Amino acid sequence: MAKILMINPDKCSSCKNCELICSFHHGKEFNPAKSRVHALIWERLGIGIPMMCMHCEEAACMKVCPVGAIYRDEATGAVLVNESRCLGCKMCVSACPFGNITYDTDAKKVIKCDLCGGDPQCVKMCPSKAIEYREDSAVNMSKKKIIAEKFKQIFEEVE
Repeated sequence: MAKILMINPDKCSSCKNCELICSFHHGKEFNPAKSRVHALIWERLGIGIPMMCMHCEEAACMKVCPVGAIYRDEATGAVLVNESRCLGCKMCVSACPFGNITYDTDAKKVIKCDLCGGDPQCVKMCPSKAIEYREDSAVNMSKKKIIAEKFKQIFEEVE
């Protein structure tokens, strides 16, 4: 059975370990600018939210890619980027409704969460368990929708 990332903003401590381990795992350097996950922090409100690709069922990024560089891995369910095909046009960056695709200025390609091949390192390194990797079940999808509503409320409060 496929798995999904679950994010709980109530548990996020704003430590940014997720960003650091992601950049190190993929690029062997601790550089948040090279991370495929980003923690949004609102210090005034004491809120931190890890933001990463949701590997959408109907992935807008995949639909707009003019060269088919974005595809779904059937084994993990992850929406991935074939870096050798990516033109760096950034259409997927614009299409992602969550802003979870990043343009790597050094590589001139897009980068996004690849679930670390089915073993997400951000999940392992999150001390507060704000990021979890769970079975894709109706119950977990229901929980994910409830958490998405919390995101919506948080963003409305911040604006």
